[in-house]
Amino acid sequence: MKDIAVNKKAYHDYFIEDKYEAGLSLLGTEIKSLRKGKVQLKESYISFSNGEAIIKGMNIAQYDHGNRFNHDETRERRLLLHKSEIRKLQNKVKLQGYTVIPLKIYLKDGLAKLEIALAKGKSLYDKRETDKIKTLEKEARKAIRSY
Repeated sequence: MKDIAVNKKAYHDYFIEDKYEAGLSLLGTEIKSLRKGKVQLKESYISFSNGEAIIKGMNIAQYDHGNRFNHDETRERRLLLHKSEIRKLQNKVKLQGYTVIPLKIYLKDGLAKLEIALAKGKSLYDKRETDKIKTLEKEARKAIRSY
């Protein structure tokens, strides 16, 4: 599996509860551009409508050698998940204040896959605490290495 894009900000802004693997419904020029690594997950999120999961805000740059049938960069793309998974995620989002965010996009056996997560937002003090713990762990590793 080759990671194409990773949403590093997601781990900083959210507590990750569950992870799911979803397929993507893409056009031909989108998959070609994705294979070149021209995708951005930073501002994207997943919403639900009519029993389908849809990713919004994901930017896949237009393919360089595409013609007039090139794709729209920020169009909504359908996620391929089982109905039970969609229902489960939808209920959590609706009732318990969770959100569904993309973590990374990668190729698996030639197919584009998106790792999504059920997440809960962090408060400012939670973010500070996480940064503090990471700094202490980093210093401990550095002290052990130099000893």
